[in-house]
Amino acid sequence: MSDAVRPMLDLPLATAEFVAVDTETNGLSGDKCELTEIGAVLVGGGELHEEWDSLVGVAQPLGRYIQRFTGISQSMVDDAPAPEDVLPRLANMLRGRVLVAHNSRFDVRVLRQAFARAALEWPDPPVICTVQMARRFAPLQRRRGLATLAGALGIDVEEVHRALPDARTCARVFCALFGRLCANAPTIGDAITILGAKKVRKRPASVPNRPRGERPHLAALPHEPGVYIFRDADGQPLYVGKSVDLRVRARSHFTSGASWTQHAEHVDHTVTESELGALLLEDRLIKALKPPGNVKGKSDPDGYVYIRCRLDIPFPILEVALEPAVGHAVCVGPVRGRAAAAELVEQLNSLFGLRHCGRSMPRRAHPSAYGQMGRCLSPCLNDLDPNVYRERLDEALRLFVGKSGAAALLARVDDQIREASAAQRYERAAWLQRRRERLESLLARLGGVLRAIHTGARLVLAPHPSAAGRFDPIWVAGGRVVDWGAAESSLVDRSMRALKAAPPAGRLGGWLSADAVAEARLVGAWIALNKPPTLELGPRVGEAQHERFLSRHGFVLHRGEGERGLASVAG
Repeated sequence: MSDAVRPMLDLPLATAEFVAVDTETNGLSGDKCELTEIGAVLVGGGELHEEWDSLVGVAQPLGRYIQRFTGISQSMVDDAPAPEDVLPRLANMLRGRVLVAHNSRFDVRVLRQAFARAALEWPDPPVICTVQMARRFAPLQRRRGLATLAGALGIDVEEVHRALPDARTCARVFCALFGRLCANAPTIGDAITILGAKKVRKRPASVPNRPRGERPHLAALPHEPGVYIFRDADGQPLYVGKSVDLRVRARSHFTSGASWTQHAEHVDHTVTESELGALLLEDRLIKALKPPGNVKGKSDPDGYVYIRCRLDIPFPILEVALEPAVGHAVCVGPVRGRAAAAELVEQLNSLFGLRHCGRSMPRRAHPSAYGQMGRCLSPCLNDLDPNVYRERLDEALRLFVGKSGAAALLARVDDQIREASAAQRYERAAWLQRRRERLESLLARLGGVLRAIHTGARLVLAPHPSAAGRFDPIWVAGGRVVDWGAAESSLVDRSMRALKAAPPAGRLGGWLSADAVAEARLVGAWIALNKPPTLELGPRVGEAQHERFLSRHGFVLHRGEGERGLASVAG
């Protein structure tokens, strides 16, 4: 970097101007590589401004493959201006600004070589690479091609392998990650330092040295919710944690005596808007990084359980478990209290004549006690049509496919009471009335949501633990988190994508993969415990409904904008 450009490194990153650049070439390597097209987009204040592009003439004919790949034909470059006529415009655009490129090493090498051939001075601007930004600030996104990364960040990609569209996409990716970069790097020089080092082998000059045995420098951690990663001297992750107060929680580890703290040299962090956002990010980072300091926690940390029914076995049963079932199943909850959930299962089995005998169904010569009382269809006698049992089971499970399983269950018992009274079966009506009273008491104790988790799609606003009007938007569909956090696209567009990910209305059973179970339980338990603002999504839930929902909870949605367009009206 030249001495003329070096003072730029001390300028504030937040107020700097950037030029996102993309180049197309003839596809050859080394000295044979020639520039065929340049695209540049001016970026400032997190927004895209001036755009410019130009084809560039070449000395050697283009190969057929590269013409098909880029769409730049031989006739196009034959009519294009020479490099010495194009490159001065780019040099003027780069002066006093930071060059941004996706895989910047390639683009900078191509441009340096083109400037040298044209006998022009390379402006040598500071360079930021969006691949390095993604590696640092979107670590769960393993595939970092430009179009793939943009899609993961919610950015629409209309055209690829042409200079200006790719430069525009690069600029939007940069804007999506720019806030996280500014939070970690106050100046341009700090940003280049943070993104440039592959391994952190020594502490940055801005962090004072500390004697061995003292904790890492934690003053940069904010008093905000989020996730932190402790690393050793080589940058390898040691421990991933989350907290509603990053600085306080990170400091507490060095009074715990954990063995990994002896090797902790650095700490990275990501701020979220809510505790749920921190829980999600922590869970995903632990799965991705597998740090040695993280061990499996206790088996039932929150007291919530699921009532579930696996539909891929003959004569399915209702059971109580800590987690949703993997594969094809109906999972209801989470609800608080294993004993109350088990009693509710027993009540349902008796009401609908379902099996009481657990997964292993013994073969009997005579009905069980439940069968003799008319409370079980007795498939254990080996003479029951599985379709008859399945119809009764589906009748029970459909109570939980709607929005209010508790009310539907009580209404079902009320109907049975009326039927028994009309048939003058007064003993059964009295028994059902006692059962209804017991069910009502059970449902009040369970304190959860009696609804199959795979049904519908919803937008959940997870609030900031202390700041009014700040939320993490989280979309849940099919029992899984399908989208969350800030992005460039609008809330309404993301809600419609979440709705498409949900199973059709009224379907019995949903599918959860093994790696999605822990996250589904984590999110479900947090929502059941905290009862955050929730918007049920549907084909008719459009922008007006989103605006009313957000306004009711302290936000307004500006048209056509994403989370950047959410403005607090809480004061």
